[in-house]
Amino acid sequence: MAAISFNPRLNVQGGRKNHGVVVEEIEGLIRIYGDGHVERPPIIPSAPCMVTNGVVSKDVAIEKFTNLWTRIYVPSYSSKMPLLVYFHGGGFCVGSASWRCYHEFLAALASKAGCIILSLNYRLAPENRLPAAYDDGINTLMWVKQEARNGANEHKWWLNQCRFSSLFLAGDSAGANIAYNVAIRSYGISGSSIKPLILKGIILIQPFFGGEERTISEMHATQPPNSALTLSVFDTYWRLSLPLGANRDHPWCNPLAERATTLRELKLPGAMVCISEMDILKDRNLEFCNALASAGKWVETRMYKGVGHAFQILHNSQFSQIRTQEMMSHLKAFINQ
Repeated sequence: MAAISFNPRLNVQGGRKNHGVVVEEIEGLIRIYGDGHVERPPIIPSAPCMVTNGVVSKDVAIEKFTNLWTRIYVPSYSSKMPLLVYFHGGGFCVGSASWRCYHEFLAALASKAGCIILSLNYRLAPENRLPAAYDDGINTLMWVKQEARNGANEHKWWLNQCRFSSLFLAGDSAGANIAYNVAIRSYGISGSSIKPLILKGIILIQPFFGGEERTISEMHATQPPNSALTLSVFDTYWRLSLPLGANRDHPWCNPLAERATTLRELKLPGAMVCISEMDILKDRNLEFCNALASAGKWVETRMYKGVGHAFQILHNSQFSQIRTQEMMSHLKAFINQ
């Protein structure tokens, strides 16, 4: 996979004079103007649906009103396969299920792990602040539940190969945050609400959690060049995605905050948490894993040495390829245990 470069010089400059003052910006990725206009320069190319390493992919509409859709990956296995619903990263504000970097990563994962993957294209902030992305995740599970019960002919190409008793929710960065919050909504309230789907586990890759009090890694982490997540970018994403007036101790940002439901009270399936050694989120991710374990939850923690945030997607480190293959093997084992 080719490396993805976040070069601000690739920015689209047009339109600035038409919409007033720029009030928020993450160079190369998103710009918000005083009149509410949002620009997202096409810095990362999209990939069309295609057959990749024997994996068939197709885009399927879920809800027209919110333009909710998913890219479905089906590998060529003869037996029924686990179902993994995946949420892409991007600080809740950027990203797409059609981005080439996600297409390549998920096609490879579907092939290696032998699972069907639904990669969700959820609504983005700031136009749709949280909990919009969580709502889209829940609506997707309800849609899969309905399709599984109805067995519509147009969806048999993937439904007939699903083992609905093995559902996993997964994501990276902000997508991991979404996977976690969708899990506690769907599984924590009533496990029967999504039958015939049975949630077996959650996979949180570099989960995007925060808090008002800084961690040591947030303040002092040594990051690789061209890091995808600096502290200023981290703060900007949260300002743009949390409900207006909320701070970073809101439970959607900080699951360990005083106002958050205690982990011991939550019903959660087994979790796998993937952490990058050079990620500013490292300490917060480790703290979350320790809290899960202390609350009696089953958690598998994996640390990837010498790489930073989103290395498996951006391939911006000399160790990225090796660590990505390690991650793939760990994901395969977790999904198929």
